[in-house]
Amino acid sequence: MSQPGHIDPDREAWGVFKSLPRDEPVHMLNLVRLRPLAAYPEDHPDHGKGLTGLQAYQAYGRTTAPIFKRLGGAQVWVGRPQVTLTGPQDEAWDIAFIAAYPNAEAFIAMVRDPEYQVLVAHRTAAVADSRLIRMAPVDKPGEGFGE
Repeated sequence: MSQPGHIDPDREAWGVFKSLPRDEPVHMLNLVRLRPLAAYPEDHPDHGKGLTGLQAYQAYGRTTAPIFKRLGGAQVWVGRPQVTLTGPQDEAWDIAFIAAYPNAEAFIAMVRDPEYQVLVAHRTAAVADSRLIRMAPVDKPGEGFGE
């Protein structure tokens, strides 16, 4: 891949996220490509331990789960990507999941939580590239695609 990966939201996208309704349920589609080796900063306790990106991402999930749950979050779908049929082949993903939040305020509270802000270092060390897409859940999907 020639471009650097996307790890964190950019300011413009964060602004759009916050401008959307904050009191409605939110589903966040997560697509994650992991680094072969985690890239912790030198001052992090896990720096130099040889952890893989997967191990670092699992540490992120394990340590932030209580915060996620306390704010009403739940993982509602998870899958193992196998092959990209439509789209750039260099956008292969290691992890795909949908996290549900009772509302956008819960997501905002999570990323602003002081403990979360320390623990997210595991995610930053683990991720080579990612996509995080806010979605409004549909109560009753139709029978056909896109309905």
